[in-house]
Amino acid sequence: MKLICIGRNYSEHAKELNNPVPEEPVFFMKPDTAVLRDNAPFYHPDFSNDIHHEVELVLRVSKAGKHISPEFAHLYVDGITVGIDFTARDLQQQCKAKGLPWEKAKAFDGSAPVGKMLSFNLSEAMEPIQFSLTVNDALRQQGSSTEMIFGFREIIAYVSRFVTLKTGDLIFTGTPAGVAAVNIGDRLKASIGDLCLLDFEVK
Repeated sequence: MKLICIGRNYSEHAKELNNPVPEEPVFFMKPDTAVLRDNAPFYHPDFSNDIHHEVELVLRVSKAGKHISPEFAHLYVDGITVGIDFTARDLQQQCKAKGLPWEKAKAFDGSAPVGKMLSFNLSEAMEPIQFSLTVNDALRQQGSSTEMIFGFREIIAYVSRFVTLKTGDLIFTGTPAGVAAVNIGDRLKASIGDLCLLDFEVK
């Protein structure tokens, strides 16, 4: 199982980090050791002083596929939830300044808490999917699937040109504006609509 993460998929988030809005999907990957399930606590790593939360809609891949056409993308997804893409922003900036890959800022252990999975039929998903994140019960981020630069079908088609999707893979589809640092003692709750699917503490 692998995690495929789409970057800069909300224009306001790209702007807040002074990044250009991409003309095609940008993706990177995290290993399975990044996943946190069942509301397990996130332990703030000692190698960073600036860990940022990025709440995202997360799709679950239902079967293997390669070179998937957008019109058939719905056949390869059976679940949706919310997740957090934790980013060591200080390490990321250091790597970017040197022109180096920045996996260590994104792919570290526990950097991808994932919420309770809901059954999802992409072909019937007509309504905008609203999602949000609170930190200590204060709203930090909120977004809608309609605000994505690249939609679910386009993401699946694009990524599968380069990487074979396999059953159980998770696709993080990008974060809206509002990313910020977390601190030890914070409690994060992420929801789709009014349904809280992820609730954990930073330790």
